[in-house]
Amino acid sequence: MHSPQCDVIIAGCGPTGAMLAAELRLHAVRVLVLEKETEPASFVRIVGLHIRSIELMAMRGLLERILERGRRRPAAGFFAAIDKPAPEGLNSAYAYLLGIPQPVIVDLLEEHAMELGAQVRHGCAVVGFEQDDDGVTVELGDGERLRSRYLVGCDGGRSTVRKLLGVAFPGEPSRSETLMGEMEVGAPQEEVAATVSELRETDRRFSLAPAGVGVYRVVVPTAGVSDRAAPPTLEDFRRQLRAIAGTDFGVHSPRWLSRFGDATRLAERYRVGRVLLAGDAAHVHPPIGGQGLNLGVQDAVNLGWKLAAQVRGWAPETLLDTYHTERHPVAGDVLDNTRAQMELLSTEPGPRAVRRLLTELMDFEEVNRHLMEKITAIGIRYDFGDGPDLLGRRLPDIDLKQGHLYGLLHRGRGLLLDRTERLTVGGWSDRVDHLADPTAALDAPCVLLRPDGHVAWVGDDQRDLDKHLSRWFGRPAN
Repeated sequence: MHSPQCDVIIAGCGPTGAMLAAELRLHAVRVLVLEKETEPASFVRIVGLHIRSIELMAMRGLLERILERGRRRPAAGFFAAIDKPAPEGLNSAYAYLLGIPQPVIVDLLEEHAMELGAQVRHGCAVVGFEQDDDGVTVELGDGERLRSRYLVGCDGGRSTVRKLLGVAFPGEPSRSETLMGEMEVGAPQEEVAATVSELRETDRRFSLAPAGVGVYRVVVPTAGVSDRAAPPTLEDFRRQLRAIAGTDFGVHSPRWLSRFGDATRLAERYRVGRVLLAGDAAHVHPPIGGQGLNLGVQDAVNLGWKLAAQVRGWAPETLLDTYHTERHPVAGDVLDNTRAQMELLSTEPGPRAVRRLLTELMDFEEVNRHLMEKITAIGIRYDFGDGPDLLGRRLPDIDLKQGHLYGLLHRGRGLLLDRTERLTVGGWSDRVDHLADPTAALDAPCVLLRPDGHVAWVGDDQRDLDKHLSRWFGRPAN
């Protein structure tokens, strides 16, 4: 068998694929990203980075360039569009929503990956692959065959990689559809505002919101499901607006038009041998709550260092399998909360009564905080076994004598924060950094952070630390 031309091939250069490529390159893994599209999407959907994703961008030194192209918005109203302010004292330095056009965030992440040395080829569709004990042979649409040690499918909800892998994708198909686009509106602004205000009293899925001078972002639910491969037309919008609002508001001159369904599916397995799935290839759900892109980027940061460890030869035996055991339940929770949110958007009397009740309950700080932490992913706690509540959680960007924590995580390495000034990372210093800082704003003597920012150990005993260094970072180099 031919020797591999690269270590990892990634199918798909959306946010998940680009972020994964960058994470792998932090560890000098040879990466090739194959994107079937030759041009960016014609529509410019605005997406939102939630708190945890913003934290990850800060951890990798990307946040400043993203902030230049995005717009900060209040962290509120995420759950089923119930209009409640964010709870006080969210435990993050980045407690806001960052709105940014999807093509812009894709370009920024792809640029970041290429700066780190990833290769990206557009117009290359993966149509087949075969895996063996040593690697994966990937076939492209033009017949070219490439050899790598691993293949990761980041190729969307209709993932070719997942289908060829034979991984089941159980869940519910789309039962309804929503049209979304940006276009000019001929009706007077006052008339639009009054009509929209009245309609949203009973249908929170409907929206006409200003998106520039004379331009509106139009979101309108439809009855039934059409062929999603066919883009909607302006006439589709006019027809559905008339059906719901009694007027089409004189819409014209669209900038972009798209549609999305409410299919909800979760791959049964995220890994089969040397082939893995991430992002929408592993899970799809309605966009309510704006979690999709965030979930995929967070998949990439969880997987990247683990797959790199496997490639570099220092991964503990079960490390790569923790990608599935940690991220699969997180996606399952997202699917459940989007199911619940979709029910709360129903115009039927029963769901509307539940929505009114939940709106009252969200006045309780604990309820509001729980839902906010769920949507923004800052409440995630991976199961690392018994230990303090901090174990398995992400660590916020705390103050250190050298500045802020996330500034020390740009290289994607582990980090020991040592307030005792007595511990050492010893033979793991090639993959784990050590900061002795008795002033660290940390309610624990010492913590060991994984490259994804989650706390892998809490304590002050060197032998116990060595055991956990071995668990997460393999055998010491000496």
